[in-house]
Amino acid sequence: MIIVSAFYVIAWMPIKIYYLTLIITSNLTFIESGYYAALFVAFFYVCANPFIYAIKFEPVKHVVMGLTPCKKSQQQAAWWKQ
Repeated sequence: MIIVSAFYVIAWMPIKIYYLTLIITSNLTFIESGYYAALFVAFFYVCANPFIYAIKFEPVKHVVMGLTPCKKSQQQAAWWKQ
Protein backbone atom coordinates (compact mmCIF):
# COMPACT_ATOMS: atom_id res chain seq x y z
CA MET A 1 0.00 0.00 0.00
CA ILE A 2 2.96 2.30 0.57
CA ILE A 3 3.99 1.94 -3.08
CA VAL A 4 0.52 2.88 -4.32
CA SER A 5 0.33 5.85 -1.95
CA ALA A 6 3.79 7.10 -2.86
CA PHE A 7 3.09 6.74 -6.57
CA TYR A 8 -0.18 8.65 -6.10
CA VAL A 9 1.59 11.54 -4.38
CA ILE A 10 4.37 11.63 -6.97
CA ALA A 11 1.92 11.53 -9.86
CA TRP A 12 -0.65 14.07 -8.67
CA MET A 13 1.66 16.53 -6.88
CA PRO A 14 2.83 18.35 -10.06
CA ILE A 15 -0.73 19.13 -11.19
CA LYS A 16 -1.72 20.29 -7.72
CA ILE A 17 1.35 22.54 -7.50
CA TYR A 18 0.53 23.88 -10.95
CA TYR A 19 -3.04 24.70 -9.85
CA LEU A 20 -1.74 26.38 -6.69
CA THR A 21 0.71 28.42 -8.74
CA LEU A 22 -2.10 29.34 -11.14
CA ILE A 23 -4.21 30.62 -8.23
CA ILE A 24 -1.36 32.57 -6.62
CA THR A 25 0.03 34.18 -9.78
CA SER A 26 -2.42 35.30 -12.41
CA ASN A 27 0.03 35.45 -15.32
CA LEU A 28 -0.04 31.66 -15.97
CA THR A 29 -2.45 30.01 -18.39
CA PHE A 30 -3.53 26.44 -19.04
CA ILE A 31 -1.92 26.58 -22.48
CA GLU A 32 1.62 26.35 -21.10
CA SER A 33 3.50 23.11 -21.61
CA GLY A 34 4.00 22.60 -17.85
CA TYR A 35 0.29 22.03 -17.44
CA TYR A 36 0.23 19.35 -20.13
CA ALA A 37 3.30 17.61 -18.70
CA ALA A 38 1.78 17.56 -15.21
CA LEU A 39 -1.53 16.33 -16.60
CA PHE A 40 0.24 13.56 -18.50
CA VAL A 41 1.94 12.35 -15.30
CA ALA A 42 -1.41 12.35 -13.47
CA PHE A 43 -3.11 10.36 -16.24
CA PHE A 44 -0.16 7.99 -16.40
CA TYR A 45 -0.85 7.13 -12.75
CA VAL A 46 -4.45 6.29 -13.60
CA CYS A 47 -3.28 3.95 -16.36
CA ALA A 48 -0.46 2.35 -14.35
CA ASN A 49 -2.46 1.78 -11.15
CA PRO A 50 -4.03 -1.57 -12.23
CA PHE A 51 -0.60 -2.90 -13.19
CA ILE A 52 0.81 -1.93 -9.80
CA TYR A 53 -1.98 -3.85 -8.09
CA ALA A 54 -1.50 -6.85 -10.39
CA ILE A 55 2.22 -7.02 -9.66
CA LYS A 56 2.41 -6.19 -5.96
CA PHE A 57 -0.70 -7.55 -4.21
CA GLU A 58 -1.03 -11.30 -3.71
CA PRO A 59 -4.88 -11.52 -3.85
CA VAL A 60 -4.93 -9.69 -7.17
CA LYS A 61 -1.99 -11.74 -8.42
CA HIS A 62 -3.86 -14.99 -7.69
CA VAL A 63 -6.99 -13.80 -9.51
CA VAL A 64 -4.98 -12.70 -12.54
CA MET A 65 -3.11 -16.01 -12.64
CA GLY A 66 -6.45 -17.84 -12.45
CA LEU A 67 -7.70 -15.90 -15.46
CA THR A 68 -4.58 -16.58 -17.52
CA PRO A 69 -5.35 -19.36 -20.01
CA CYS A 70 -1.72 -20.25 -20.80
CA LYS A 71 -0.76 -21.41 -17.32
CA LYS A 72 0.40 -25.00 -16.78
CA SER A 73 -1.97 -27.37 -15.07
CA GLN A 74 -0.79 -29.67 -12.29
CA GLN A 75 -0.90 -32.70 -14.60
CA GLN A 76 1.24 -31.02 -17.25
CA ALA A 77 3.75 -29.87 -14.64
CA ALA A 78 4.02 -33.40 -13.19
CA TRP A 79 4.54 -34.92 -16.65
CA TRP A 80 7.22 -32.40 -17.52
CA LYS A 81 9.26 -33.15 -14.37
CA GLN A 82 9.43 -36.89 -15.17
